[in-house]
Amino acid sequence: WAERRKIERHPRTGAAQLVEVRERVEEIPIYVPVEVEAPIVESPPLFAGITDDVLLSYGIPQEWLVDVRHADEDTLFDVAEHLPQEAAEALLELATGGTPQVTTPIAADDDPFDHPDALRRFRVLSDVEELERALEYPWEKWTVFLHPAQRHLVERAYNGPARISGSAGTGKTIVALHRAVFLARQHSDARILLTTFSPALANALNIKLLRLIGNEAQVNDRIQLNATKELGRDMYAEMFGPPQLAPSSIVRSLLNGAAEQEGNDRFSEQFLFTEWTEIVDAWQLRSWEAYRDVPRLGRKTRIGGKQRELLWSIFEQVQIILDQRGLLTWPMVFGRL
Repeated sequence: WAERRKIERHPRTGAAQLVEVRERVEEIPIYVPVEVEAPIVESPPLFAGITDDVLLSYGIPQEWLVDVRHADEDTLFDVAEHLPQEAAEALLELATGGTPQVTTPIAADDDPFDHPDALRRFRVLSDVEELERALEYPWEKWTVFLHPAQRHLVERAYNGPARISGSAGTGKTIVALHRAVFLARQHSDARILLTTFSPALANALNIKLLRLIGNEAQVNDRIQLNATKELGRDMYAEMFGPPQLAPSSIVRSLLNGAAEQEGNDRFSEQFLFTEWTEIVDAWQLRSWEAYRDVPRLGRKTRIGGKQRELLWSIFEQVQIILDQRGLLTWPMVFGRL
């Protein structure tokens, strides 16, 4: 792992970055599924109209500019995996029509490890005593430790929704936990919801919450910590009655039946299921026009207009049958909420 990476100062932002060495990357593989026997539709580069100067301002390493310029809808995620986190996040923001936030560059004589982007990755210890204290610190305290550089994220007064981003292991979850406790302490009459997609993570956070607040029962009672699906199920039941969820086996069966009825011989069962779950159901597309126009970002197999028409005739049948049986998928539950 270390042989393929180097620490360097970004020439534009001044941040210390852990950069994958470009000449050691043999290739960025593009896996093209073979389910669809269709002519390949060329996808235009996503960032061809953006200057090197702008890309550098987002923290793109200079030696990766060519790869970024050639990235399209099919290769974007493959390229992003090789970049520092702030650079990958900027590309994804651009690809979805947003404008990434540009961090103010630091002066040439400033420490590159003090740059906000560098603080995501590096912690520079000031002396041996600090290292010894870190090694001797109780583990249960480390599991809820908030880095001093992140405290402003916890205590800041936001004007609306905020997004805290960073790569794995940079402390995003701990920031969220400390933020929930901070809000509960600041607003004695407020109830705070902290939710996550993973039930296992929700259980782990409940344990960490108790470690963080100790015997502050009044704070604990006002923080609700649930997995997203558990929360969605409870809210749906309260508003509309218990949801009748369709197992994936039922959805697969309905897709296969509708495909057979439409005379499908182009698309595999797995392709139909992933197109349903990742595009049609995930985005709650309920009309041909919506499916025709939706960007299929992240889907490796490109399909033309006639193929989309065939696919929509299959998906529309599945939606009708689910509605007739009173069955729901999780995206349908959250869409109705």
